[in-house]
Amino acid sequence: MVAQGFGAPSVYHAVIVIFLEFFAWGLLTAPTLVVLHETFPKHTFLMNGLIQGVKGLLSFLSAPLIGALSDVWGRKSFLLLTVFFTCAPIPLMKISPWWYFAVISVSGVFAVTFSVVFAYVADITQEHERSMAYGLVSATFAASLVTSPAIGAYLGRVYGDGLVVVLASAIAMLDICFILVAVPESLPEKMRPASWGAPISWEQADPFASLRKVGQDSTVLLICITVFLSYLPEAGQYSSFFLYLRQIMGFSPESVAAFIAVLGLLSIVAQTVVLSLLMRSIGNKNTILLGLGFQILQLAWYGFGSEPWMMWAAGALAAMSSITFPAISALVSRTAEPDQQGVGQGMVTGIRGLCNGLGPALYGFIFYIFHVELDAPPDGNGDTPSSIIPGPPFLFGACSVLLALLVALFIPEQPHLGLRPGSWKKHSSPHGHPHSLRPPGEAKEPLLQDSNV
Repeated sequence: MVAQGFGAPSVYHAVIVIFLEFFAWGLLTAPTLVVLHETFPKHTFLMNGLIQGVKGLLSFLSAPLIGALSDVWGRKSFLLLTVFFTCAPIPLMKISPWWYFAVISVSGVFAVTFSVVFAYVADITQEHERSMAYGLVSATFAASLVTSPAIGAYLGRVYGDGLVVVLASAIAMLDICFILVAVPESLPEKMRPASWGAPISWEQADPFASLRKVGQDSTVLLICITVFLSYLPEAGQYSSFFLYLRQIMGFSPESVAAFIAVLGLLSIVAQTVVLSLLMRSIGNKNTILLGLGFQILQLAWYGFGSEPWMMWAAGALAAMSSITFPAISALVSRTAEPDQQGVGQGMVTGIRGLCNGLGPALYGFIFYIFHVELDAPPDGNGDTPSSIIPGPPFLFGACSVLLALLVALFIPEQPHLGLRPGSWKKHSSPHGHPHSLRPPGEAKEPLLQDSNV
């Protein structure tokens, strides 16, 4: 067992873990674009999609198992495991680019930090606090990207990419040490099953079992379809958009870093202040619908935009669309049993992991079939889009999110998800959750109780 850490578990422990991990990766934004093009000078978008696609599929396969294991063995051990393996490829960028991209693909087995972090937050917050807490975690992810790409681009230009890789590796090690020494366990012993081996079954670890169970509950089905259709284009966009700005729209490394910084700042505001106001005023479901609407407009603008100012304007809409995932996570946490938060968040992360596999590969393939390719090394003077639709994958993404919006309209206002398999019930802890708002006699009532709505 790992050390207990300092103080009582809090949302701030989770926030620091997320910030350090993605700050380290943010430093490598500009160097990665250069190394990617140098390693795969032909079909860069396609190879980028395949690398990220393999990583996403492995994440999909492993997410349910890691989520279920964290419900039994606690969150801290799996925070340590996921952060370590997610950051393991960083030092390899300068040692061997081929090994760097290969290890990135394989690291997808443990690249589910958000799943464990959201379960950690659910352990220590009450229901009415979770949407704000999830928004804070998501905003921290955006905050980590406000300055890190610009810092990485500046250090790379002045001192070389080698220093950037060393600095990113050091920050990743700091994150690992912080988890090992300072992060306390969030899951109380009394919430864990008495026997460690008994509760874990193949049914819980099988990612396709969760997909098969999706159809058994109409609400689960609607939420999962919404997550899939909305995150599929987001995953593809995330894997290729900065490369698209750099090589096709002609953004310089400094402009890409500035774009990420502005988008990050706007996302922080959206995922904290705006999300909190929307959740209190219009409710969980309507917040999800509003976020999906912003995402449709953003992707359509990316698809038809042919000028840099259009990318900047659409970026503001992208920041507003970032409220969708924390709102969905809050909905899932409110409808899952207290000792099943890892399984519930693992289900959503598993769907997102599947999208992380399919989305980048799909975007890379669409770029390929529409002959959006790179013929020159990145020198700050990218090709000027000349077709009617400069970004075909983004327009496809807008259509996908439109379908997600139509599906989300049918999600009940107060759903109750049947996430608990029968085999778990007989092993579950008899103790109540310390933060549960429900008396024991109301175990079958829906968890979504928003008094403001």
